[in-house]
Amino acid sequence: MSKIDQQVMTVLSTVIEPELNRDIVSLNMVRDLDVADGIAEFTIVLTTPACPLKDVFVERCNAAVIGKVAGIESLRIRWDAQVPTDRRIHGRLDVPMNSIVAIASGKGGVGKSTVATNLAVSLADAGAEVGLMDADILNPNIPQMFGLGSGRPKVRNDKMQPLEVFGVKLISTGFLTTPDKPMIMRGPMLHNAIRQFFTDVEWGRLDYMIVDLPPGTGDAPLSLAQSFPLTGSIIVTQPQDVAVADAIRAAAMFEQLKVPLLGVVENMSGEFFGSGGGEKFAESRDLPFLGRIPLSANVREGGDYGRPIVIHDPESEAGRAFRRLSEQVAARISVVMLQGADVIPINIVG
Repeated sequence: MSKIDQQVMTVLSTVIEPELNRDIVSLNMVRDLDVADGIAEFTIVLTTPACPLKDVFVERCNAAVIGKVAGIESLRIRWDAQVPTDRRIHGRLDVPMNSIVAIASGKGGVGKSTVATNLAVSLADAGAEVGLMDADILNPNIPQMFGLGSGRPKVRNDKMQPLEVFGVKLISTGFLTTPDKPMIMRGPMLHNAIRQFFTDVEWGRLDYMIVDLPPGTGDAPLSLAQSFPLTGSIIVTQPQDVAVADAIRAAAMFEQLKVPLLGVVENMSGEFFGSGGGEKFAESRDLPFLGRIPLSANVREGGDYGRPIVIHDPESEAGRAFRRLSEQVAARISVVMLQGADVIPINIVG
């Protein structure tokens, strides 16, 4: 490394990654530095392709280098992403999943599946490899959310092939039965079904596995937490007190199961249901508040007709809120998995 390269790396070591609170050089985020003709060109390797902080990095890197290192007149920054792997997951499953995130709620009807759908689609649209597992075995909603009421997974080499829509790989019991036939299962059957969705489906490599759980504190979340080391859980609630009271019980369940709580989402916020209940709940338990999703007819219609709002109307208030949510969730996962994390690279354009 030349003297000027060393000088550039030294001043870049003063640039702090806001979420991880460490400098970008010690985090090994600065790669392939080359200085020529007054231009310092390098790659910043983000911890997620959904990172919202590119402009922050550009501003801070320019402030650190320009005028501080003689001969450097401008920067040319390239972008890449390497998603951390939870060491508890890596090597223990039949498929390489970097992280497994449960989407949970204390009660039904709070829009948990809508949140799971738009979160998964947003992460995939940002460049990540994403799977979405419908673990609400008895009342699956994910097929309808993606417009796949008549879809059926194929089988290859004794493995089910997940269906893929909007860049998200999907599996659900809704693909295995007809809407007019109820799924009737006891606890052990639910447990086996969830395990088979992990082990008998050919997911390929995933950066994020999003698991849409049924509401409450029953067999499904217990089976998931006991069978697989979850990276974390997200609690979805409506603003009103009755929904928050149930959300508190769901959060307590994950705390008892030693599953990290990534944060709280307040869904259907607005004049009809009010607002602020989810944020107050998060503050009371010292949990991150991940965002507030406004009540919107477009979101409901998107769920009914298989058009996630982040695809159908991304610039709407709800579409932007879901995008921000995906960025917050990706950042929280990176923070949780920073200590002792392996890293698997993926390339993004930007």
